[in-house]
Formats: sequence, structure tokens, C-alpha cells
Amino acid sequence: MEQIKRTAVISIIIHKRKESAMKVNEILYKYGEYIVGRMGIPHGPDGTHVIAIIVSASTDVIGAITGKLGSIPDVEVSSAITKL
Repeated sequence: MEQIKRTAVISIIIHKRKESAMKVNEILYKYGEYIVGRMGIPHGPDGTHVIAIIVSASTDVIGAITGKLGSIPDVEVSSAITKL
């Protein structure tokens, strides 16, 4: 049974870029086929970086992406997913 695709925005806040950016990018590369758009902005003198990605995928895939990103130390993740 094919799962319904949803559109979601996943926000990623990286507090320690040197330690976390490579892991974040590895996950985003792995799920690249679902990513529709990406915007990254360095923010503030403390080294915080913000990334917003738009994805089109099933809720299972969206959950996998956010779960893997959220397990990285010094990374905060949240998502907003469209309803049917």
C-alpha cells in the first residue's frame, strides 16, 4: 500500500556547527530525494545556524528525518506537516 505524501517544513537549529554540521548534512544527503528546497542562515556571533528544509514524503519518512536529526547533540529540530 502506497503511503500518502505530505508536504512539511523541517526547521533545524545547530548550536555547535563544527561538531554537528557534517552529521546533519549526511542525513540530509541520505534523504535528498524527498527534499524540495533548503535554506540555511548563519545567525549570531555564538555560531548558531538555522536550516529550513521543505520535504515531500510520507509521515514515516518525515518522522525518520526529524528523529535522526534530533538525535544529534546540539541540534534542535521541529516540523510542520500539512493535513490531508
